[in-house]
Amino acid sequence: MDRAAPRFTTLGCRLNAYETEAMKELATAAGLENVHVVNTCAVTAEAVRKARQEIRRLRRENPSAKIVVTGCAAQTEPGLFAAMEEVDLVLGNAEKMEKATWARLAEAPDFVGETERVMVDDIMSVRETAGHLIDGFGTRSRAYVQVQNGCDHRCTFCIIPFGRGNSRSVPAGVVVDQIARLVARGYNEVVLTGVDLTSWGADLPGAQRLGDLVRRILKLVPELPRLRISSIDSIEADPALMAAIAEEDRLMPHLHLSLQAGDDLILKRMKRRHSRADAIRFCEEARRLRPDMTFGADIIAGFPTETEAMFANSLRLVEDCDLTWLHVFPYSPRPGTPAARMPQVDGNAVKDRAARLRAAGEAQVARHLAAQVGRTHRILMESPRMGRTEQFTEVDFASDRPEGQIVTATTTDHDLGRLKAE
Repeated sequence: MDRAAPRFTTLGCRLNAYETEAMKELATAAGLENVHVVNTCAVTAEAVRKARQEIRRLRRENPSAKIVVTGCAAQTEPGLFAAMEEVDLVLGNAEKMEKATWARLAEAPDFVGETERVMVDDIMSVRETAGHLIDGFGTRSRAYVQVQNGCDHRCTFCIIPFGRGNSRSVPAGVVVDQIARLVARGYNEVVLTGVDLTSWGADLPGAQRLGDLVRRILKLVPELPRLRISSIDSIEADPALMAAIAEEDRLMPHLHLSLQAGDDLILKRMKRRHSRADAIRFCEEARRLRPDMTFGADIIAGFPTETEAMFANSLRLVEDCDLTWLHVFPYSPRPGTPAARMPQVDGNAVKDRAARLRAAGEAQVARHLAAQVGRTHRILMESPRMGRTEQFTEVDFASDRPEGQIVTATTTDHDLGRLKAE
């Protein structure tokens, strides 16, 4: 292992990947050596298990390196990781973003004493999220900009607010300035990211909303070819956002929705703020405003108390909302959440329902791809022979195209979940 280069492993969401890039800058600037940092995810019990498995693997492969564990799982279960003999230090989600943390570690080769192996404070006390903004995270073609962190909602299945803290927004001016710098560096697409993106602005002066931010970016950075927004809570979509969907061609026609279920009683037990009818109505309205709109969605299979009839409502939602890109989560109880204390669904039934949801998703993808064959698309090239349409559909090319550029091509076929073009 190169002692001059701290290494990082990222598990979980795009926001984690973004923050890993920020930590790389901080650790490198501090001169940290011979360290491997694991940025964990806590969204499911399986994510925590994978984090522990990865830590053990890293220790076997790098017996002399210090192992630092951070991220949401470290924030919510610090004792679990501190008890692992492979772990040298546990950092909270706030501490990992502080310059002083990495400077302190670089100054102390042996790190901290046995009584200080855990550096995790109360995440709920954190009020800002702009201090670690970085420019240019992503591929050569697409950059990701964090505009929000944390969540004020308390869904009964979710541990993430306890890992991320309360919702806090990056001021619009800071976001616009960063995107302008990214466009000047040649990026043709920017993705806005956050934990609860549609809550952006609630903690800022002037009752700003996500739609206001989107319109401001597109107005003040006219050179930006494509703006994309990541996962949103459809019930919080504001009028300005809906207007942007209808009027702004540079806002990409692809939305990933936090739906979670399609049965009203399960949604109520999840403490979600929308109904089944709300979800269907939003999708119909968004597609009316933008006929080429495609949707992804998060759906949980086997939530506590879910009967077969309740699950059938979730399964039907895939077609009722015409969802294309599904993220299916087999339910797993997270200690400390209300859902963990509810009557659980049999594990085999959970797996079966997850498989049926995934099959429904695969059928929707096939249907979407077949409908796109023969159409002309503007495609952002992610590699010489693969790019994505405005709807986020992958396209394989038979010959090289310039990476990072937007090319126009007519699709000829589809296979293995991707469109084909010459």
